[in-house]
Amino acid sequence: QVQLVESGGGLVQTGASLRLSCAVSGRTFSIYDMGWFRQAPGKEREFVAAIRRSGKLYYADSVKGRFTISRDNAKNTVYLQMNSLKPEDTAVYYCAASPTTSEFGIVTTGAYPYWGQGTQVTVSS
Repeated sequence: QVQLVESGGGLVQTGASLRLSCAVSGRTFSIYDMGWFRQAPGKEREFVAAIRRSGKLYYADSVKGRFTISRDNAKNTVYLQMNSLKPEDTAVYYCAASPTTSEFGIVTTGAYPYWGQGTQVTVSS
C-alpha cells in the first residue's frame, strides 16, 4: 500500500513563497511518476506540475515560471516550491503517484492511483 502525506501549506500574502512536501511510503519511491494537483472551492481538481522518475518536468501554464517541482529519491519526497503566489493559487494541493503515465496522461487525475489527503494553501490579497 502506497501512502502519501503532504505538508507545508498555510496562509500567506500575495507575492510570498511556500514549499510543499509530499512524503511517500510503502513502495520504492523512485519508480513512480509524481504529480501535484490543486482544487479550489467549487472547481474541479486541476493539474499543477509533474515530474517523471526520469526527471522530466511538466507545468501548467498558470504556474510556469513561478512554481518548481523536484524530487529527492533518497528521502522518498517530492517538493513543490511556489514563488510569487497569487490569490488565484488558493486551493487544496494534492500530491499523487503513478507507476506509469503516458505523455498525455501525466497531466490528468485519472493517471494517478495514489493520492495524499491534501494541504490547504491560502493566499490573501
